Amino acid sequence: MARPGPTNTLCDVAGLSIGTAEDSDALTGVTVIVPETRAVCAADVRGGGPGTRETDALAPGGIAGAVDAVVLAGGSVYGLAAADGVTAAMGAEGKGFGLIDLPGVPRSPVIPAAILYDLANGGNKAWGDAPPYAALGKRAYAARSRDVKLGNVGAGLGAKAGALKGGQGTASIVTSDGFTVAALACVNCWGSTTMPGQRAFWAAAFEIDGEFGGVAPLALPFDLEEWGGAKMQTAPRANTTIACVAVDADLTPTEIKRVAQMASAGLARAIRPVFAPFDGDVVFALATAAKVTPEPRVLAVARFGALAADCLARAVARAVYAAETVGVHSAWRELS
Repeated sequence: MARPGPTNTLCDVAGLSIGTAEDSDALTGVTVIVPETRAVCAADVRGGGPGTRETDALAPGGIAGAVDAVVLAGGSVYGLAAADGVTAAMGAEGKGFGLIDLPGVPRSPVIPAAILYDLANGGNKAWGDAPPYAALGKRAYAARSRDVKLGNVGAGLGAKAGALKGGQGTASIVTSDGFTVAALACVNCWGSTTMPGQRAFWAAAFEIDGEFGGVAPLALPFDLEEWGGAKMQTAPRANTTIACVAVDADLTPTEIKRVAQMASAGLARAIRPVFAPFDGDVVFALATAAKVTPEPRVLAVARFGALAADCLARAVARAVYAAETVGVHSAWRELS
């Protein structure tokens, strides 16, 4: 049977490390996902109010072909500067894309990024003309390891998941033939992650070994327009779940794009409603090429995409399960 990897995190995928950095005063943070070697990557943008960087460079046929890191950040448009910090750090190490190596010409790290809106979460955002995100990006990159934290960390620090405190979550699965698929999500959604009138998560059907509380759903009827745990106030770009899934297979840009698209279904399994006009939902997908993709490849891609969606649903629930109360933003564990 397929089972979670040793750590049940994105770092179960060979070749990945993750770093986080937080500003507890501003109540915001950054998460950086770094492959050991440049990895094929794709993005699937489903929300109506996304904030992204370099997603166009990920299109199949693009010159870069692979990425050096992926950045997830709080801060709305300010948070995109986190990728500047990571770019500077990686460039100083001589990493990045270079069509031709020329003396004295720095390489160009390819670092796509996505942001969530946490500007109105009660933290001190009086940063004037010096937002903290480039510095947070450098700190997160420097702190990268294979130890992945959950809850109020990284880009999930200031997140709110519907009416509950959001956060950062992750999950993995190892297939019967030895491939690893995993996901990491920073959950700041408009919709609810729990079922109406109860503590059970929408993702309950995908839970493994009580990884997010083991609360079984109750057979309670509800109106299809009952979104009890959703945010009742909305604003453009104020709600977003940003995520990254990964697989240790040698997929092509076209194949990893399909995995990203299929993985977005995991958000629909864990959040209701999702992909709204004021959500900025984005899912990145990475292929680290540690293993040869089995034939027929089209079937392998379908398997990886389906498992990525399952892992992403679990990662969303684990994010909310692990989150802790901050100010007026109550944690799931405080639900009665």
